Order: sequence, then C-alpha cells, then structure tokens
Amino acid sequence: MAVYTPADRDAPYLRLAAEAHPLPADAPAESYLNIARLVEIARRAGADAVHPGYGFLAENPEFAAACAEAGLRFVGPPAAVLARCGDKAEARRRVAAAGVPVLPGTGPVSDEEVERAAAAVGYPLLIKAVGGGGGKGIHLVERPEALRSAVRLARGEAQAAFGDPRIYLERWLPRPRHVEVQVLADREGQVVHLGERDCSIQRRHQKVIEETPSPAVGPALRARLGEAAVRAAQALGYENAGTVEFLLDTDAAPTGSSAPFGEAFYCIEINARLQVEHPVTELVTGLDLVALQLHLAGGAPLPLRQEDVTWRGHAVECRVSAEDPHHDFLPTLGTVAAAWEPSGPGVRVDSTLAPGLLVTRHFDPLLAKVVTWGPDRPTAIARMTAALDEMAVAGVRTTLPFLRWAVRTPAFREGRYDVRFTEAWTRAAPDPEATELAVLAAALWEHGRRRGPVLPRGEAGARWGRAGRLEAVRREAGVGA
Repeated sequence: MAVYTPADRDAPYLRLAAEAHPLPADAPAESYLNIARLVEIARRAGADAVHPGYGFLAENPEFAAACAEAGLRFVGPPAAVLARCGDKAEARRRVAAAGVPVLPGTGPVSDEEVERAAAAVGYPLLIKAVGGGGGKGIHLVERPEALRSAVRLARGEAQAAFGDPRIYLERWLPRPRHVEVQVLADREGQVVHLGERDCSIQRRHQKVIEETPSPAVGPALRARLGEAAVRAAQALGYENAGTVEFLLDTDAAPTGSSAPFGEAFYCIEINARLQVEHPVTELVTGLDLVALQLHLAGGAPLPLRQEDVTWRGHAVECRVSAEDPHHDFLPTLGTVAAAWEPSGPGVRVDSTLAPGLLVTRHFDPLLAKVVTWGPDRPTAIARMTAALDEMAVAGVRTTLPFLRWAVRTPAFREGRYDVRFTEAWTRAAPDPEATELAVLAAALWEHGRRRGPVLPRGEAGARWGRAGRLEAVRREAGVGA
C-alpha cells in the first residue's frame, strides 16, 4: 500500500502498489511528514506494518512511537533506539565508551561556551547538527574569526531541517575517505555486519557515487571496521538494518583522538535506517535487505551468522539527481519530458523517472540510482560507464554529465579518491551546451525512430532551431535533413 502527493500522482511506484492513498498537498508538513495522517491512512487500510523509506520520518522516534501506539509494526528501530541514534552527540559518547575510535569533539555546546570548546577541539573543525543527517547543518570552520557566523548558520539550518538547533563540534580531517558499514541486528542483541561501502565522492557532504568493497580497504581493515560497527550497534541497543559511518585517515591519528596512533578509522555516526546506497551491498552479498528488515520487524531472530556472510564481486552505484553540476550542483525544477534508462547484464536501475514527472522544491532531487555489478572492479566500472552513456533525461538538468566524467577519471578508476574528489570537476567540467545537445539528440533520434523526424516547438524550437545547432543535433543523432 502506498501514499502519494499531487506531484507524485504519476510516479512509477504507484503502478506497483496494490493500493494507493492520496495525500492532500505536496508540502512535506502536509504529506510525508504528517504523522497523524499517515498513521490514520495505515489503520484505515488495514496495514500490519509501515516501512518509512529513506528519508522524511525514517529516523523520527515520534513516528515510530505513533505506529506502535496504533498497533502497527515500524520497519526500523524502535522509538527509544531512534532517539539515541538521532542525538548525534549522545550516540558519539556511547560509541566512544564502547571502545570505538572517534574524532576529538564535544557534546552539545551553547553559544557561550562554543569558543572555548572550539579551542579545545582545535582548528580546522566541523560544526554539526545534533539531530542531523544528509549533510544538513554541517559547516567547516578553519579560523576562529569565522566561528560565530558559522554557528548561527548551522543552528538555523538545524532548526529548519530537524526542529532542533543544537550543535556539536568535531575535528575536521582534510582528505579522509568516507566509508560506512551495513549492520543488521535483532531484538536479542545479535548483530552482524555486511561489509563496507565507500561513499567518499560527495557534494555538500551528500553522497553521489558509492561502491563496495572499498578500494581503500583490505581484509585486515575490513575485519576491524566490521568489529567496530558491531560494537557501536550493540552500544546503542540497535535493532533492524542500519549503517555505521566512519572516516578513514591513512595518516596518524590526530592529537586528542580516542584511537591509538596509527588507527586509521573514526566513527562519526549511525544512520538508523536503510540507506539509499543499499543496492550495492545487496548485489555483492546476495541478500535482500528490505526482506531482512521485514523479517526483523516481525520479531524474528537474525537468520544468519557472521560466518554466513560472503562477498562476491564488486558493485558501484551512481545517483542521478535533478541538480545542475555546472552550477555547484544546485537543484533544478521542472518536468521530465522523456527518459531512457540503461539495461543489460549486471545493470540495475532503481528509479522514479517517467515522462511527466514533476520535480518540485519540496522533495530530495534524487531521480534514479544506476547500479552495476561485475566479478571484479574493472568490470563493474566498465558496465557503469556504458550504462551512464546509455541513459538520458530530458526536461530537467541532472548530474549525468558529472557522473559520466567521474567514472572515467584516472583517480576513480585507480581508486585514488577522497571526499574532495568533486573539486576537480570544477576545473575539468565539459561544456554544458554540448551535454544538452547530446541529450536533445537522443530525444530527436528516439522520436524520429518512432514517428519520423521532428523539431522541438515553442521556446525549445527557438533555442535549438538555429542552423548551426540544428546541424550539430543532426550529426549527434545521425539523422538527415
């Protein structure tokens, strides 16, 4: 059973649902964030359980509690665990007490004590939202004179995004790898890990490309990361599927770290939900994580032990979002006019793309996830390169130009990247007009194949109908006059 807003009324997932129940407005407060309305729809529909998805209320303890009060199983951790994990500073304290390495940092700090706390942590540092996630409320501060203004910005963003203005401070590493470990836990306290995912390629602290296994992690480090992730989950009394996030630093531990010298990883948080990038783990382990979530939400014990988990091959995921990579990845709005998705051996696409899809300011700009698997990393990358070349979206700008560039760079192909990888894009980005021409050429070719050659009309026709550009389009599409 699914719910949908007016903007989502033509979304592909509704065609897969046995039932679809409308929400009154696109604004999140009136739709996917309205706890009372969602619970009431679930009760009227006779649902047994509620799966919260990736965002919105997925980590909201009030929603989990409301589901429990209504007799519904929340497919995720119980409210008390969500509250512990959602308080990033408290979670950090518990994890450190369990012996898991963390970076130097603080608990929640007031405006009065922030300067003293920052001096103790040391510069450069990150300001982070206590209730944060998804890159929101995070600000880098490199000098003391920039601290106060950054604190004001972070508090405002944290209040707007999470309803909680509290912040904490954490030491910043200049060029780390961002690696996370998938965990599963049952109500009896049994926890297993499913290996790591490398999520270092990001913009604005949000992930763009993910892969497993990480090219920066060998068998010994993988075992230590897995052990630390299990310990962190147990320290928080975790249940269901979750992700323990780490930073890898190949240099020495920073002064004041809880890790001994030479320990190369530091826990930064637990995401108490299924992650957008979970398909790469599914492809390499052969496990269905959503099915396992439902299994655990029903109160059953873990159906596997750590020694049962095996990894086969390599998988890569690229997020196709409605963002303009030529303008600092700013979100773009509009209507998807047409879309072509890749296929073939080792290719999986999880997508909401469809002609007529309305991209609004209300929701995350993620449109699709292109995932490829191969028996080794070069094969997975080769399949991804071909899949991205095969994909096209018309009507809104997307991250496809960046993704096509990224998977071809020597740094990515050799596994030599870190969280500042996207900075190279600003120096090497291809001409955006050429990218638009290629997308339009694909649209013209497809239209011509089905109905005969045709030119765009209206504003699009005026823009692209000039003789020189039209000739370029014809050359790209391989069509005659």
